[in-house]
Amino acid sequence: MTNLSLATPGSPSASVANPWALVPPLGNLDAYISAVNRLPMLTLEQEQEFARKLKNTNDLEAAGKLIMSHLRLVVSVSRQYLGYGLPHADLIQEGNIGLMKAVRRFDPEQGVRLVSYAMHWIKAEIHEYILRNWRMVKVATTKAQRKLFFNLRSMKQGFKSDAGTDLEAATHRDCLTEAQIDSMAKDLNVKREEVIEMETRMSGGDVILDPSPSDDGDETYGPISYLTDINNEPTAVIESHERDYMSGDGITSALQSLDERSRKIVEERWLKVNDDGSGGMTLHELAKEFGVSAERIRQIETAAMKKMRASLTEFA
Repeated sequence: MTNLSLATPGSPSASVANPWALVPPLGNLDAYISAVNRLPMLTLEQEQEFARKLKNTNDLEAAGKLIMSHLRLVVSVSRQYLGYGLPHADLIQEGNIGLMKAVRRFDPEQGVRLVSYAMHWIKAEIHEYILRNWRMVKVATTKAQRKLFFNLRSMKQGFKSDAGTDLEAATHRDCLTEAQIDSMAKDLNVKREEVIEMETRMSGGDVILDPSPSDDGDETYGPISYLTDINNEPTAVIESHERDYMSGDGITSALQSLDERSRKIVEERWLKVNDDGSGGMTLHELAKEFGVSAERIRQIETAAMKKMRASLTEFA
């Protein structure tokens, strides 16, 4: 039976029963990479043996040996994506997830080495991590956008190198010319409009709409301060709609709940305006019209208003 011996601290060459403990937590990225690079590579026969054990008997120890022997591959691939400003350790971690997915799906009978098969899965996981975390807002969702995202910067660098030290080219080195846009679109088999859009997305930065207060307690100023439109704020729009509705259909419904005399008093007192802009009838004028005292008109008005409020509440 083939045995995988791996170097661990304290023993130059010791057989480890638990494959997940082959690289102990060292707390330092450089130490991790150094330990990973000391792990021995599998021969073709060992790789096929462990892959068959995993496929046929779900042998997790065999899976661990396949994974551990290819950790250096993840480290190597992850270095290609350091230019995106994300932590190297996180890139390695995501790549390791891709490696584990590849090991789970690897078929030794296809005549392909695991290193070639795993490359796709490692890059795919790292790509997803970069797209999720490079900006707060996703910059690439479609297949064409992803292709542009991972090729645009390198192609721009190539254009800068071709331009040399030409003064005009150096002045516009961060701007793509029409010819360069057409060349990119043709090489990547995408629309030129998509090249322009991705260039715009990648050249801009994220802006926090509502920044947090500073450490000294001072209020911070962000775009939310001048972008806010109180007229179209959702709660204000709803309140305005409800107010208009209640002042129309709501008042009509509440008036219908009153008797004729009470409705007449409310309408004359609150809902009518004279030609000169003054208010409706006074208590004394209504008292004279109905042949009662002004105090009685006030009592009827108070009771009517109370009944209308109850009716409006039910209507709402």
